[in-house]
Amino acid sequence: MKKTITVFGKPTLDSGRRNFLKMSGVGAMVAGLALVGCNDDFDDVNTGIFDLGMGDVGVLNYAYALEQLEADFYTKVVNSFYTNASTAEKTVLTDIYHHEVIHRDFFKAALSGVTSQVLPKLEFQYPNVNFSDRTSVLATAKALEDTGVAAYNAAGKFITNPDYLVIAGKIVSVEARHASAIRDMINPGTAAFSGDDVIDANGLDVAKDPKDVVAAAGAFFKTPFTWKERGIG
Repeated sequence: MKKTITVFGKPTLDSGRRNFLKMSGVGAMVAGLALVGCNDDFDDVNTGIFDLGMGDVGVLNYAYALEQLEADFYTKVVNSFYTNASTAEKTVLTDIYHHEVIHRDFFKAALSGVTSQVLPKLEFQYPNVNFSDRTSVLATAKALEDTGVAAYNAAGKFITNPDYLVIAGKIVSVEARHASAIRDMINPGTAAFSGDDVIDANGLDVAKDPKDVVAAAGAFFKTPFTWKERGIG
């Protein structure tokens, strides 16, 4: 039997099995990372705006910000599906929602295990998204997933702890599956799932530096933050 859970104050349906896997999976991953210390000297006392920080902590907070955005977006999608969404589309979008919630909760738990400087819960806005319209929702999902994959691809070079790098590699592979699924929903039966705009001539996913990612996704973030180590803010 399905039950209602709450995600950032938004109720949605979740199965007991998935909820159990979500929580146990987060706990298992955090157990392997919580003993690794990080530099948490990054309070922005001049502006009062949260700075993501230095080193690995900064990268984890950066990933946490992006996963908060994706989880928030898909929470809105699955709580009120767009008009005429098919059963297959609902299934795919709900699975993506569950994955993004797992990713978001993992980064929060991982950061809480090593530092007191954890990015707070952010607020988001979607001024140009019509959540009742399939084209609008899927176009936004495509942009978020493509940007997320590119963000992980570029951020990997900033990670020094191999345990974090392994986890990031596993998460970005799931994000790439999301991107492919969304692209196939938009253009089924075509090569769009691995289009030239996201796969380069060497057969590799594109990478976008943090500045470019924040520029691309910044309109969605209602809560401001900085990452001075990477020239943001």
